[in-house]
Amino acid sequence: MLFLISLISFFMIHLAPNSFFSAGGLNPNMTPESIEHLKRVYGLDKPIIIQYILWLKSITMLDFGISFASGLSVLDEIQSRVGITLGMNITAMIAIFWLALWLGVKSAFGNEKTTKKIKQLSLLSYSMPSFYLALLFILFLSYKLDLFPIGGLNSFEVEEGTLDWYIDRVYHLILPISVMVFVGFGSLTLYIRSLTIDILKSDYIFFAKARGLDDTMIKKRYIFPNLLPFIITILGLSLPGLLGGSVILEQIFGIDGMGLLFYQSALSRDYPVIMGILIIGAFLTLLGNIIADILLYKLNPNFKK
Repeated sequence: MLFLISLISFFMIHLAPNSFFSAGGLNPNMTPESIEHLKRVYGLDKPIIIQYILWLKSITMLDFGISFASGLSVLDEIQSRVGITLGMNITAMIAIFWLALWLGVKSAFGNEKTTKKIKQLSLLSYSMPSFYLALLFILFLSYKLDLFPIGGLNSFEVEEGTLDWYIDRVYHLILPISVMVFVGFGSLTLYIRSLTIDILKSDYIFFAKARGLDDTMIKKRYIFPNLLPFIITILGLSLPGLLGGSVILEQIFGIDGMGLLFYQSALSRDYPVIMGILIIGAFLTLLGNIIADILLYKLNPNFKK
């Protein structure tokens, strides 16, 4: 599967019009001979199938090549930016799952008024574009009220590595993470609510209520354990989003992470960086599915039989 993904991605990317070296035509100091020389250096003068074979041979040794734009190793480029993106997306994902689980179960158990409010909030979250909400946050919370920074990761006047520097970084990330949480919990809340309602219709819930168990005990003994397999499945599918789930927000807030790197590389046709990020994302997707399947197998009550 990973091989097929790499094959299709490689050829589709190279079918896109223009290339990284097309911009050389806009530079009067770049002669056609210089452009051809650079293409030979990076192997772009070879047939595309030869390029793919050479690239495939390199990644088997974890060598994703050299970035056209920076001249640095693709792995070095990714390592320098992956930390901030992982931190943002993991924090947002934990908050999204916790909020969606709490609201979804509360909506299924709540009265009509509570359920209506949660459904309205979830639908608002589900239909809200992340870029639009980000611009609203910047306009009102940053520009008009001056509560949060407009963008970036740190203030210039804070010394790097100090406690104030880390606090300042967290302060800069509040807005983008808040946007990710708000636009992410809606659909999951509705899904968990629907699953909870189906569980409540089960016979064992009827007999649990007949035995006098209150809602707290029913949630603890029956609702959350039965929701766990579905949550694990969604978590497995969410794993690739840890790298590419914040492309738009990193662009809007000027955060120098993986999303911004992928966006800039796509615009400039920096093939090695694009393929490096795509392959890592594909690997995480397959890994997430495998981990989810293993955990679901272990959670199966018939596993020991």
